[in-house]
Amino acid sequence: SALPGDGTTARPQRRSHERDAGMSAAAWSPVSLAVLCAGVGYGHPTRLLADWVAEAVCRSLAAGGARAEVEVLELHRLTADLAQHAAQGRASLDLREAIAAVVAADGLVVATPVLAASPGEVFDSFFAALGDRVLCGMPVLLALNSSSDRQPPDLAQVMRTRLADVHAEPVPTVVVAGPADWQATAHSDAARLRARIDQGAAELAVAMRSHRQ
Repeated sequence: SALPGDGTTARPQRRSHERDAGMSAAAWSPVSLAVLCAGVGYGHPTRLLADWVAEAVCRSLAAGGARAEVEVLELHRLTADLAQHAAQGRASLDLREAIAAVVAADGLVVATPVLAASPGEVFDSFFAALGDRVLCGMPVLLALNSSSDRQPPDLAQVMRTRLADVHAEPVPTVVVAGPADWQATAHSDAARLRARIDQGAAELAVAMRSHRQ
């Protein structure tokens, strides 16, 4: 699926793959981007937002001479695993693999639906399973699919606090897409949303390069 007016196609897959822009891989320094999507699956708004943000991060990294390896993790696939972990304290193989992918990444995009200034339950469950300090210093870009155009003024701070609990480092921009943004996108007018995505992506790309040094 493409962001209208962008001219690119955003199709990061569940397993890692490389993005290139006609330059030899040897000339690029690979960086790893993990994308956590707490929506209900491919083709739905939260996943679309995650794809668009991931594509923008790849473009920003490419502009700086870096090749990105992207892994998209659909958290709804881990609902039963997260429930088992919460009840019994045991992590399934799939959950351990998801956590390992996130911890090993150079940067993280977190896309989640938001209702009444709170993220989806699966978002909270996954970050609880991560444990304390495992994301210490990890650059994170938050992308929120909101159910309302009228957000509480402290929404971004609420979400940053969730990340602070695991000692991650969110970039300044929080991408919020509300009903008005989706309506505009349906009419091929995605300029405002695209600008927010590009700003956040540029910040994350810079933070990822610094994080690796």
